[in-house]
Amino acid sequence: MPTALALSPHLDDAAFSCGGTLAALSDTGWRVVIATMFTASVPDPGGFALACQLDKGLGPEVDYMALRRAEDARAAAILGAEALWLPFPEAPHRGYHSAPALFAPPLAADRVEEALAPAFRELFDGLAPDLILAPQAVGGHVDHVAAVRALRRVDPPAPVLWWRDYPYVARAATPPEPFGEAFAALDEIVVPLGPDALTRRCRASLAYASQIGFQFGGAESAASAFARSGAAETFRSASGRAVLGGLVTAREAQRA
Repeated sequence: MPTALALSPHLDDAAFSCGGTLAALSDTGWRVVIATMFTASVPDPGGFALACQLDKGLGPEVDYMALRRAEDARAAAILGAEALWLPFPEAPHRGYHSAPALFAPPLAADRVEEALAPAFRELFDGLAPDLILAPQAVGGHVDHVAAVRALRRVDPPAPVLWWRDYPYVARAATPPEPFGEAFAALDEIVVPLGPDALTRRCRASLAYASQIGFQFGGAESAASAFARSGAAETFRSASGRAVLGGLVTAREAQRA
């Protein structure tokens, strides 16, 4: 059984951005693992970190990341995937003290990518993936940027499909793309999604109930947003097309 490993910065990114592809891979006999990087619970958060849960209607007594990990487990089950959680804290716990700071250049003192790289190597050694999926960091969120930088530090043992980060890719006509030039040099791969994969992507995304109101304004608006995002997911890759086999479009297969 081949293994696909999705490296998700946050507890929702993989489902939002490539959940349909993950569901389709699972349906065609792949083992699908979603490893999320920034999932650590931090006791007694304060300042901006606390504000990030208060603005989602969650009081200070709530273990915000434990709640989100439970959402992730439900979402992964819908996609036919396994959930793994890496023990790194999100950016608000690493010195980023405002929303604008999350989308500014990474702090010089933030060395999390140096810790992510060996964690990725450990995942690769344990899972021996045949395919890796990872974000392009469209939007420029510092956690997504760290994910790209860390993966570029290592020698991935399998082709990497770099996904377009949703919903950031839909929030502006030309969203920030810190690595845009590098990814533009790679092949574009389009994975069409059938009705079941589309439905499961939406269901899995809605499982992140703590995020849906903040990100989309509610479940109905979120479902509409995912419907508008189209019946395909687009990636960049140097060598991933052949691994996907029949999941790519006829146009993509002709280019192989």
